[in-house]
Amino acid sequence: MKARRLSSILISVFLSVGAVISFFPVYMAIINSFKTQGEMFASFTSLPTTLNFDNYIQAFERIQLVQSTINSTVVSVLGIGGIILCSSLAGYKLSRTPGKISAFIFSLFVASMLVPFHSMMIPLTRMAKTLNVSGSTYGLALIYIGLGVNMAIFLYHGFVKSIPRELEEAAVIDGCNQLQTFFRVIFPLLLPISVTIAILDFLWIWNDFLLPLLMLTDSNDYTLILSTNALFGEYTKEWSLILAALVLTAIPVIVIYSFFQKFIMHGIAEGAIKG
Repeated sequence: MKARRLSSILISVFLSVGAVISFFPVYMAIINSFKTQGEMFASFTSLPTTLNFDNYIQAFERIQLVQSTINSTVVSVLGIGGIILCSSLAGYKLSRTPGKISAFIFSLFVASMLVPFHSMMIPLTRMAKTLNVSGSTYGLALIYIGLGVNMAIFLYHGFVKSIPRELEEAAVIDGCNQLQTFFRVIFPLLLPISVTIAILDFLWIWNDFLLPLLMLTDSNDYTLILSTNALFGEYTKEWSLILAALVLTAIPVIVIYSFFQKFIMHGIAEGAIKG
């Protein structure tokens, strides 16, 4: 009993230390975002003498926060919606159609998860220009769909196996065709894994920097992360202003993750292990 209690205490201490270490950069970013440039360089670790909101006001204007947030939201919503729609249909069909062809196609999707993005950057940009989808938020969302379906299909494929076939047979008896059976019976049961995929893809798309940098050319189409990068000058960097912009950029991600974090590990475990 004492050994178990000691083990519990040690684990709690270890996790607490890990939490402090993880939160420390966030804490430093927040306190320095309220300082002037001179005050920040004078003492980076001290608390601000006054709460100076000028950095946030300037960051709001210079990164075009409203427009950039709209662009990021459009890309995220379209990308996540397309990934969930395409992947749920593909994962369901591959799971319910056993055979060598289905197994081969599923293996291709799984294998594509091992391909690093940097190895496909050049052919991807050339293909995007050829298809005339580069330079717009809608084209960027389409590319995110193509890059994100492999993991989602893997998770849906495992989750569908846990759904009894009798539900589909009953729907067919009631007169539903295959699409009606999927959208009326199967898709509502996929809600846990769909929420998990939506959260993971939102964190990925919202925080991604490299792909928007490659695809977007007009500053009016910039995502929030890409607009924040404009604050990094070639010769000067206003760090207090940059930190304020980063705090504004991180707020939506933190809020959404705080509300839905319980779905992430649960959904991944069920999608990867079931069946």
